[in-house]
Amino acid sequence: MHITTRIIPQSQPSIGIIGGGQLGKMIAQEAKRMSLKVHILDPDPECPASSLADDLIVADFRNQTAIRNLSDLVDVLTYEIELADSDVLIDLSRAKKAIHPAPETLKIIQNKYRQKVFLQEKNLPVPNFALVEDIDGSTNNAVLKHFPLVLKACENSYDGRGNRLIYEKEEITNVASEKSFGKWMVEEIIPFRKELSVMVARNESGQVSSFPVAENKHSDSILDTTLVPARISKCTERMARDIAERTVDVLKGSGIFCVEMFLAENEKILINEIAPRPHNSGHYSIEGCSISQFEQHIRAILNLPLPKPQLMSPTVMVNILGPKEFEGEYYLDGLNELLTIDGLKLHLYGKRISKPRRKLGHVTITAASISDAIDRSKKAKSNLRIMNKI
Repeated sequence: MHITTRIIPQSQPSIGIIGGGQLGKMIAQEAKRMSLKVHILDPDPECPASSLADDLIVADFRNQTAIRNLSDLVDVLTYEIELADSDVLIDLSRAKKAIHPAPETLKIIQNKYRQKVFLQEKNLPVPNFALVEDIDGSTNNAVLKHFPLVLKACENSYDGRGNRLIYEKEEITNVASEKSFGKWMVEEIIPFRKELSVMVARNESGQVSSFPVAENKHSDSILDTTLVPARISKCTERMARDIAERTVDVLKGSGIFCVEMFLAENEKILINEIAPRPHNSGHYSIEGCSISQFEQHIRAILNLPLPKPQLMSPTVMVNILGPKEFEGEYYLDGLNELLTIDGLKLHLYGKRISKPRRKLGHVTITAASISDAIDRSKKAKSNLRIMNKI
């Protein structure tokens, strides 16, 4: 008699993601490929990740009850946005809930001043900075030696929100008196040659794996273009990766981290900011690397092996941003011309409404050389037209 033996697969872990934007969507896409269950918390019922979620909790990122409900549904919690309530996540972590990266790290990073103090205390290179309320008016204060300065809201600020250029000391008090942002800090402006970033993953076993160094170009404080490999010397590349890996080493928890840096005129590298999550400047890895930042993040939070990412070809990523001229429903014009470009991949996030400078998608161009990829990216930009449906 023939007997058929059924092999019952082990139960796959489920992950919860606080935030269902494009980063949550791309994490979910990788999770689904690995047959993982995905539960999302987001205030928008039509958020980009909603179509991939096994369960969607519609609530604010800071809603403590909703976060606790999400944690009850999953084996591991993570986040794609720094606006998550770190206090309730710390409570859940103390109750032995798996949360990655560590909520203590999130709390540090949520406040730009606290983040800079932490990095400085760990002997990592950062620009001169000071909390506005600590400035005593002395011209000997290192951060006040050279104007202009950048005034930054300490919390609830990203993509340039809450940042102001200050040209004289008297302006600091005037701008910082605005109540909409709470506390402010001032920071010296670095005359940088390039803006760089490195994605670094770490799992609970302590394995660390970093991606190639990316070169970034911003427009109005929002990332416009990423080029990989960065056009820097081998020595600078090693220095950037070393600083990024040292930074992740002092932070708690598993997951993927983006370390954004300035390459100054004297070849000195200074840390600008850290993101404890996948990052816009790591999107190139989907087509450009042997493993994407999103799969690496999932591997890290589940304590799975972290392979060393290999750059498969020179790659340029270009953001598709909402035009400044309108807000509303939109369509992408020039699609036929765009898709004739060799090596181009189009990613649209599924956001129904365009807003000025809102990230609606991106294109990735791979080529035999970085110069070829740059040339094709310029052609792509000329055909990227977001049009008002009305």
